[in-house]
Amino acid sequence: MVGKPELLAPAGSPEALDAAVAEGADGVYLGLKGFNARMRTANFTYAQFEGALRGLRRRGRRVYVTVNTVFEQREADRMYQFLKYLAALGPDGIIAQDFGVIKMVRDQFPALKLHASTQMNIASARGVNLLSKQGVSRVVLARELCLEEIRAIRLRTNVELEVFVHGALCISASGLCLFSSFLGGKSANRGICAQACRRFYRAGEGDGGGYYFSPADLQMLPLLPSLAELGVDAFKIEGRMKSAEYVGTVVAAYRRVLDSLSGDWERGIQDGIRILRNDFARKKTYFYNGPALQEAAGTAPAVHGERRPIDWLNPLQDGGTGIALGTIRKARGDHGERRGLISRGSCIPEPGDSVRLHRSDDSSRQSHKLTAAEAVAEGVWISLPPGFYPGDSVYLIQTKRMTKRYAPVIPGGGDFRRTPGRERAPELLLPKAQKRDNPFPPGIYLAVSRLEDCFILQAENPVRIILWHTPDLAERLLKKAGPVLPFPPSRIILALDPYLPQDREAALGAELEALMDRGYQQFICNNPGHISYFRGAGGPRRERALIAGPYLYAFNRWANAAFASLGLEAMVSPWENNRQNLERTVAPQRRDLVFIMLFAYPALFRIRANLQEQYDFTRFQDSRGMGFTLAHPDGSLALPERPFSIIDKRPFLEEAGFGRFILDFSGPPLRKKDFKAVMAALKKALPLPNTERFNWKDGFFQDEPETREA
Repeated sequence: MVGKPELLAPAGSPEALDAAVAEGADGVYLGLKGFNARMRTANFTYAQFEGALRGLRRRGRRVYVTVNTVFEQREADRMYQFLKYLAALGPDGIIAQDFGVIKMVRDQFPALKLHASTQMNIASARGVNLLSKQGVSRVVLARELCLEEIRAIRLRTNVELEVFVHGALCISASGLCLFSSFLGGKSANRGICAQACRRFYRAGEGDGGGYYFSPADLQMLPLLPSLAELGVDAFKIEGRMKSAEYVGTVVAAYRRVLDSLSGDWERGIQDGIRILRNDFARKKTYFYNGPALQEAAGTAPAVHGERRPIDWLNPLQDGGTGIALGTIRKARGDHGERRGLISRGSCIPEPGDSVRLHRSDDSSRQSHKLTAAEAVAEGVWISLPPGFYPGDSVYLIQTKRMTKRYAPVIPGGGDFRRTPGRERAPELLLPKAQKRDNPFPPGIYLAVSRLEDCFILQAENPVRIILWHTPDLAERLLKKAGPVLPFPPSRIILALDPYLPQDREAALGAELEALMDRGYQQFICNNPGHISYFRGAGGPRRERALIAGPYLYAFNRWANAAFASLGLEAMVSPWENNRQNLERTVAPQRRDLVFIMLFAYPALFRIRANLQEQYDFTRFQDSRGMGFTLAHPDGSLALPERPFSIIDKRPFLEEAGFGRFILDFSGPPLRKKDFKAVMAALKKALPLPNTERFNWKDGFFQDEPETREA
């Protein structure tokens, strides 16, 4: 057996920190009041963090600080101040998503140890090794990988690997969800996800509706021995928004199994499963992709075309956690403390227990500690918070009897007064552009995902067309005869799919080599692993032009500088960007190296699994009537029916010095009349009806008032 992996627990509050340490976590990860992916949890004040750091060091435990969100240019000073503060205190590492954070740490605070967040969407050895060369010492892998892929990555890198083993899963591939942000700026990349995957949707008239995209929770307890044998360095438990009792229970279960790895690990797993009976959460699943794990979990697709349900998706489960107590049948007491009557089931709540209530229209969810629970002949009367009525659902999430008192980790009486300073971030000098003509002329760039659509585009004579690369598209481009296209390879840019799993790594490399032999030399990189194909002796070495795509999330100058140093000459502004941040980020003299998306159907969920095995609908809508479609090019995509459009803003953008614009028609099948309508509106700078602005005008949702720069 390989050395025992680190058990890493979430600490969303001082109480959860106490529980994690008492139950045997080797280390904890926690966030402070800003720049972390769980902004809705309590998080730590600076004084609490300094105290926690001292208490953990005394116990020989490790602490990692989450800095795993993207930052905007206006926040560069604050990010610099925060990193300088952390560098002075010296945690065991910081967990980062933004290439701008990575560059700032490398340039200014090299003593800080860098870990790559799962939000960086690293699912291949190429991605791991590219980050290693940028100073990252540990990578938290994407959560969609199976054992075989983790094994292949481990064999191809010496970088420390960390994997999630327990907790909530996202339906979308790690770091690639835009759904919550599209609905109102509450971005997963900013730590305020509104959990669009847990919402109620309907699929057409007459459909009763369901929670079609709410996955089961991860529970890898039975597979810990296999993961340890692979050489995984750290096992991570998700849950910085969970209670101390939840954290303590889960840590205790995984500690029991890890301690048994060199002995009777089968007994250890049985004991761990018994401990997890107190984990009041959703149904459990393993990693949900990969033949071996699907067989182990009983979810392998049936042969001969017979459809077998995907057991990690249950549309009847409303996405909540806890034991279902039923729905509120009656309510009384409009003033003062209200009461609600629920059915009397096998589990009867008591005063002091905690429940979670869900509105029947899915508009609100709230946790509530019961001040009253009275069993009567017709059911149980429980206390209710304001805003919940008959028909709303109630779940038991914690019992009073589960509560434990743990010794505090943060020492009392400490004089913890350090806070970030007020320094400005250093002026950033971007690397000089290569001494050659700009390979990307100004004008209109049109994107599609089907070769047939190229013939519709030719009427507008775009500067370039952009083809979204897929295995099928590459196969057609590489056929001996080859498709007869209205554009030569020199006028085609290939946009690479943002999800690069290990099982696609070798095939993609072969496709790129062959495509460059055919004359395709311009590429949009949307994953860190893509960059490695074009660097050094291990990749194609030709004269080519690379663009940082929207999924690399360049929201600040530091990220732009990082990509420029990696050989990416231009960038596509991220989907979630807004005009104010774009103009702050890109200096006027560099705006000829920026592409702005004017029209698109952005993929809101990018799902690795093919949901055609589960659902027979292609259209669904939310409780407000907003419509979406499911597409299945390679896995599944959830697309908005109302596209993103700012085509009427083109004149203002040109006045500001931007001149390269993308219209992406790679969503629904392209019809000539729709294409002509969009292009006509573009030429007249008219707003398109039935479209969305995404975050272009209002920017990211702000959970707290904007902090001024120093």
